[in-house]
Amino acid sequence: MEGKIAIIGDGDSIMVFRAAGVATFAAENEAKAREVLRKVAKDYQIIFLTEELAKPLTEFLKRFDEEPYPVILSIPSKSGSTGHGTELLKSAMERALGVDILFNN
Repeated sequence: MEGKIAIIGDGDSIMVFRAAGVATFAAENEAKAREVLRKVAKDYQIIFLTEELAKPLTEFLKRFDEEPYPVILSIPSKSGSTGHGTELLKSAMERALGVDILFNN
């Protein structure tokens, strides 16, 4: 599993990652993303998930918080950022550190 990285998202958003050598998995909706995530979570240390898919899967993704791997990161898609990834990062920092050191809000 050492250093393996994957991305799950719509076809257009993940295409550039394939060119960079990242394993890509297309998912056109929440159900498909959940299915793919269950399969790839065993084999990858870092999994990027586009914000449009990550947001409806928020509760499902909490199960991965208890283990060191995989680390699941929400990233913007080709449509741009919804702010969901930033909110997840802020929340994780506040849980870990007890204070917001990046956003100061």
